[in-house]
Amino acid sequence: MRGPLVALVLVAAAGCASASDQVGRSVVVREILPSLVQLRSERDDGDRRAGSGVVVAEDPGSGRAWIITTRHLVDPPMRQSLTARRAGRWEEVPAEIVRVSGDADLALVTARGLGAKVALLKPTTFIADEIWVAAFPWGRRLTLAGGIVSQILGPEGLMNLEGPPRMVDTSVSYGASGGGVFDAASGMLIAIVESYRTAKVVHPDAPGRVLEVPVPGETTVISSEAILRFLDEAGLGRFLRK
Repeated sequence: MRGPLVALVLVAAAGCASASDQVGRSVVVREILPSLVQLRSERDDGDRRAGSGVVVAEDPGSGRAWIITTRHLVDPPMRQSLTARRAGRWEEVPAEIVRVSGDADLALVTARGLGAKVALLKPTTFIADEIWVAAFPWGRRLTLAGGIVSQILGPEGLMNLEGPPRMVDTSVSYGASGGGVFDAASGMLIAIVESYRTAKVVHPDAPGRVLEVPVPGETTVISSEAILRFLDEAGLGRFLRK
């Protein structure tokens, strides 16, 4: 009886671990989602754009929130109508560009009445750490996708294993720029999506049609380390979540 009993105990333990993992994942995801924001821009030249952002600072007294996103969403500078909508909500609120970076693909947008949760930033990570990427591809539904950190930032030729992330292996598409890259264990923000490399693939049923397919493992991100520097330059240190 000892053998079957041991096996039964092991199976039960495995079941408990699996249930615990599910609960842990649910808690982390619920921590992540309230900080996600969808951004829409209608520009004076008639161009309409959609992107993603993450709330990184808030003034509780005024209800003003600051959203980090990519600079290329709002460049080149011109008059535009910008709105923000928090994940899980229908209503959009007016938003305003308050700062763009001169050396990084970063922009800071502000809005009131979002009711969002401020993300907690984590400036370093380890290669192969598991992550969640949360964004609004094609300006539509919120999408959550898992992956790992596939490259660490560092000088060419230096094989860093730990530090600010530079790439993740999660495939993304248009509209995901500015989306949050979160540590899957803690729910802390480690980066935002910057861009993704694509490969040109000829459509098998239409030889003249070329598709741009995202290359797995080569989604480029802007690390929280760079974001923290940008926010410090903007004087927002006191409004960050500690």
